[in-house]
Amino acid sequence: MELTSTSFLVTLIVVTGLAMLAALLLWNRIPGPGWVRWPARLLMIGLCQLTAICVVATWINGSYGLYSSWDDLLGTDAGQNDSAMTGPPLGRAKFTLGGDGTRTTYFRGSHSKLAGQVIVWTPPEYDAPGAEKTRFPVLMLLHGYPGSPRSWLDIGDMPGALEQLVQLGAAHPFILVIPDLYPGGVNTDCTNTPQRKVASWLAEDVPDLVAKNFRTLPEPKGWGLMGISTGAFCAAKLPLQYPKAFRAGAALDPDPLTGDPDVLSDPVLRERNSPMWLVQQAKRDKNTDVGLFLATSAQDKDSPPQQLTEFTEAARNSGVRVKTLVRPQGGHNFQTWIAMYPDALGWLSTEISPPSEAP
Repeated sequence: MELTSTSFLVTLIVVTGLAMLAALLLWNRIPGPGWVRWPARLLMIGLCQLTAICVVATWINGSYGLYSSWDDLLGTDAGQNDSAMTGPPLGRAKFTLGGDGTRTTYFRGSHSKLAGQVIVWTPPEYDAPGAEKTRFPVLMLLHGYPGSPRSWLDIGDMPGALEQLVQLGAAHPFILVIPDLYPGGVNTDCTNTPQRKVASWLAEDVPDLVAKNFRTLPEPKGWGLMGISTGAFCAAKLPLQYPKAFRAGAALDPDPLTGDPDVLSDPVLRERNSPMWLVQQAKRDKNTDVGLFLATSAQDKDSPPQQLTEFTEAARNSGVRVKTLVRPQGGHNFQTWIAMYPDALGWLSTEISPPSEAP
């Protein structure tokens, strides 16, 4: 039974109810002397508390998308372990077709020397009759921390939400690419550090893999990113750092845009890999062709609206196109992010080229 499934939560609620009912019925029916009855009663109380805590923890996990699977929770996912560093080289990556229509692979990038999981989903239009020569735009989805690529599928209503918008004519049919945000299990805010070149993994290795295996539009006009939380920080940062790879990025409830000292302790490295610093540097290049969409809610203390205002001011006269959205309500969770999809995906569809036939 999946950690994030409704059936698992319902099962826990039923077990909690049965534990409470059993305690009420058996409280005065336990045979034996007091030294036997009282430990049994304490055991029943403990069981009721344990099951209730499990219900609350599961509900919080489902709301915030903290862990998307048992492997993610227990740290046994092969995509999160250092052993993944020995995965197959880029040229020999093999995709496995899943029951949900996604293709999954583990591969080692030639630029970063890192290895991790990458999930790819192609829209129905990709395999439609007559589309054999059509190339499609790519949207890379970046999960949060903690989290995993499957967070988008198990909790984030993808690709279903995108398909609905495409049917309404409100978004392009994108190839969705969902990479591991911290291969090897170390979060660097998508930064190249002396130990791990995570930016190269995301901006060079993963695009190389996808472009070699699928009919994609050329970079950067056909490529964009959308991220949540830590992934949103990266979605705002990577187009500024790699404008030749990505045309646009949508950041939903981004972490502090000045960087997190708990992630990058080196103040210089942290500053020069923060969206706030990068957008100020973009003022020197008036030809920067990058668009950024930043969204949050008025109630989100982890991503306050004030930082969106400060970022917009910093981007003034930089050539970077910035659009912001502040919803009146919502927390730091997938329920809020899903509500932002129509605005974010609609905006991305104006920035990124639509499907078109190859020359």
